[in-house]
Amino acid sequence: MDVRTHAALLSDGRALDGSNGASSLEFCAVSVTTPKGRAAPVVFDSPHSGFEFPADFRPVATRAEIRTTWDAYVDELCADVTAAGATLVTARFPRAYVDPNRAENDIDPEVLATPWPQPVELTEYGRRGMGLIRRFAGPAVPMYDRQLSVAEVQARIASCHVPYRRALRDAIEAAWRQHGVVWHFNMHSMKSRGLGRSGGPDVVRPDVVVGDRNGTTAPRVLTEWVAAFFLQRGLRATINDPHRGADIVRTHGDPARQRYSVQIEINRALYLDESTGGRNAGFGGIRRHLAQFAMAVRELTRAGA
Repeated sequence: MDVRTHAALLSDGRALDGSNGASSLEFCAVSVTTPKGRAAPVVFDSPHSGFEFPADFRPVATRAEIRTTWDAYVDELCADVTAAGATLVTARFPRAYVDPNRAENDIDPEVLATPWPQPVELTEYGRRGMGLIRRFAGPAVPMYDRQLSVAEVQARIASCHVPYRRALRDAIEAAWRQHGVVWHFNMHSMKSRGLGRSGGPDVVRPDVVVGDRNGTTAPRVLTEWVAAFFLQRGLRATINDPHRGADIVRTHGDPARQRYSVQIEINRALYLDESTGGRNAGFGGIRRHLAQFAMAVRELTRAGA
């Protein structure tokens, strides 16, 4: 197994941990863990489990408030997928700094001190202040006490967003070229409760949500197979409700070319104490489920499904 890192320094030469010494590979935006043994046409990625704060990240939101944006320990939950021959790509920077699951032009104009120099295409997330650069750490919780410069945002894109998306693209492309098919799973966690429809009371979320952007990024039969895997293990699983997938699966899913991309959201209450951010007794069980899931996917790919 090989763990490769992609160096990504800030624009002033400082590394992600705020130190100097630009030549060291410990200063990186993304880690890529290659398969143990024979490689399968399977790639997992965790874009929101990083929590190393770059030196130029100076929010007014507290660390506890920012922690609510964090897909805590999803990289660790997925750590055993490489034993099934999968490649694992994980971010080290926080999504609160720049979100690798948003397009580069999903930029909320209110975040900026001056207009963005290229065309902007806001998604629903961007309009709510949760686009490429977050305006809010949570509902009515400002991330900053100032607007950011264009240069600051460009530096974040260059140092973190681009290396992450490049590493993921390369892993998916390599698997597809070798096997003629690739199965990609974009891994996330979600709060155990979310706003009801039309701003109604909080509702309890499912244990697992499988998203394929309403059938556009993977065949429906694959999405249903993924949901069934978790249902068979006693977990409540839904498809495309309340999460259907964002920019990463939109970018990489192309079923007509046998490039399948599925988003998987795991309810944090299954493995996390949401009040403290610490692992709970369910952590090991969810990690085992994901290791078994990767093994099941490998066998499915070998069967030519």
